[in-house]
Amino acid sequence: MEDVTDPAFRLLCKRFGADRVYTEFINADALVREVSASTRKLTISDEERPVAIQIYGREPESMAEAAKIVEQAHPDMIDLNFGCPVKKVAGKGAGAGLLRDIPKMLAITKTVVNAVHTPVTVKTRLGWNDEEKIIVDLAEALQDCGISELAIHGRTRCQMYSGNADWTLIGEVKNNPRMHIPIIGNGDVTTPERAKECFDRYGIDAIMVGRATFGCPWIFEDMRRYLDGKEPVERTMLWCVEILKEHVLRSIDWIGDERKGIVHSRRHFANSPVFKGLYDFKQTRIALLRAETKQDVFDIMDGIVDKWEKHHYGQDIASSQHDYE
Repeated sequence: MEDVTDPAFRLLCKRFGADRVYTEFINADALVREVSASTRKLTISDEERPVAIQIYGREPESMAEAAKIVEQAHPDMIDLNFGCPVKKVAGKGAGAGLLRDIPKMLAITKTVVNAVHTPVTVKTRLGWNDEEKIIVDLAEALQDCGISELAIHGRTRCQMYSGNADWTLIGEVKNNPRMHIPIIGNGDVTTPERAKECFDRYGIDAIMVGRATFGCPWIFEDMRRYLDGKEPVERTMLWCVEILKEHVLRSIDWIGDERKGIVHSRRHFANSPVFKGLYDFKQTRIALLRAETKQDVFDIMDGIVDKWEKHHYGQDIASSQHDYE
């Protein structure tokens, strides 16, 4: 979730009911070297709490030193990323790459736990590949290192993000009588119905939602209402677009540069599921991805709303949020 879970987006997710948010993962070595782009990611606010700051690295000493730096930002948790599958991370022995060196993974975990007073959590995957799905035993070993929670993505590193997440082993870890820490399930939780199924079928303590949040921070409200047996919220295209606009403005404010703020938030407004299925959206999406000023972005979004409203209502409707509240 690099370049996704910045403060602007985290606060939106929190507003719509996320119980906890995580920062973008931060390179431990870069933190120790005081690289400004990495130390900037330590910025959190009380409005986000509980919030976890996530770090990754491949050596116990640098990870422990980075955790001490993180602790000075006063997060509620320090999360160790042993799950990122991308080549530039895993290929260098960090993230999911540590699934090929379990002794080092455990050494990192134990060293970090002993170095800080803040609760330490871990996120990882089922294993390196289909032949090495070691998560059941690994979960116990990580627990023995002193972590307070474990999040499991239901894929192997070799799967990356392809295929379907396999939740059976997540359920096996949760139902292991030797496990006593909370277990969080992750992978393909994209709808309220799937969220409820994961809770009911696998007994996990929480679900982690990742890519399904892109351009859709209100997904947490949808899931909460469904889990509570409440009717879904009916949202207009205008309402959704206003939230996407707010995200753009928050990103610009956070970064302090209009163009960079737009580029940073593009994956959200250009890939939002609210636009899925719109007629001839391809060219409009290209225009969104090329827009470099907030006025251009907003003009394109307003055009989408106008087309949607004419199609659904057969007439022009004033574009004001008040009309739909």
